[in-house]
Amino acid sequence: MRIVVLLLAVVVGLGLIVVVIGYLLPVRHVATVRAHVPATPEQVWSALTDVVAYPTWRGDVTAVEMLPTDSGHVAWREQGRNGAISFAIELAEAPTRLVTRITDKSLPFGGSWEYLVTGDGGASRVQITEHGEVYNPVFRFVSRFIMGHSATASAYLKALGARFGGDVTPEVVAA
Repeated sequence: MRIVVLLLAVVVGLGLIVVVIGYLLPVRHVATVRAHVPATPEQVWSALTDVVAYPTWRGDVTAVEMLPTDSGHVAWREQGRNGAISFAIELAEAPTRLVTRITDKSLPFGGSWEYLVTGDGGASRVQITEHGEVYNPVFRFVSRFIMGHSATASAYLKALGARFGGDVTPEVVAA
């Protein structure tokens, strides 16, 4: 019986530590990741902005539903292993700069991604800067210490590279 009580105390103590550390972490973070993608900036731009085609090359997206425009900007909802997440394009400067934002206020996280696409011969250098917000302290702990703030953007860049037949290695520039 003592072992059970001791184990329970350890689990509760660890949970409390996670919550306290989560509350001490900042809600906002910035992470920048870049990669060399074997496609021209125009091809990359087309892949980034053709949100309906995301399920064909992004393994984390199973369906995309177009939504009514958000203040005149393209808006959509992605379905995937993380559930449903709604987005809108805030800024589009073809083919070099794109800014998207999570518009769903019910999630434990939010923020925006800024994509910068520059030509590199017949290929492109693609950089994603995440301006993230994590509201839930437990998720903030997980995002910072277990997943890493750059994990989602890195996975996105790997999928983008694979979309063009490349095996890209994302480089974390700032976290």
